[in-house]
Amino acid sequence: MAFCNLRITIAVTVYLLMSIAHGEIYKWIDESGKTHFSDEKPDKGPSEQVEVQVNSIDTVSISASDFLEGRESRLDAKMRRQVVMYSAVWCGYCKKARRYFQQQGIPFKEFDIETSRKGKRDYAKLNGTGVPIIFVSQKRMQGFRAERFQAIYDQANRDEQGG
Repeated sequence: MAFCNLRITIAVTVYLLMSIAHGEIYKWIDESGKTHFSDEKPDKGPSEQVEVQVNSIDTVSISASDFLEGRESRLDAKMRRQVVMYSAVWCGYCKKARRYFQQQGIPFKEFDIETSRKGKRDYAKLNGTGVPIIFVSQKRMQGFRAERFQAIYDQANRDEQGG
């Protein structure tokens, strides 16, 4: 909506400026020394016609589909490296993984397979036999080793950057 309002505002401004540019503009100084500009020649006193130069800008046209495609590709890239961990309170490897993610500044979502409704449901669908189950995009990691996780995470980042 804001984009549409901006386009309308720009169009109206350009139209007004163009109509001014095609008209004649006069400049004169009154008895008190004040400078005036008008599109009408003053009745008395000397005046000069001023040439108006309109500064114009080139606009970039972008369609809604172009905008949404760009947004979708950014979301796809974000999803590629999204980290999701299915865990349990009593799990030592889950605690180790959580601590690692926090220390490395890696954003993650965590679902407890015993206390979270989503965690229970997803764990059953995943045919889980132990925790943690960690996903980086579509890659599944059973258990946790920092080196192995980092390799998967780095690959997801490389895939996001197209290489």
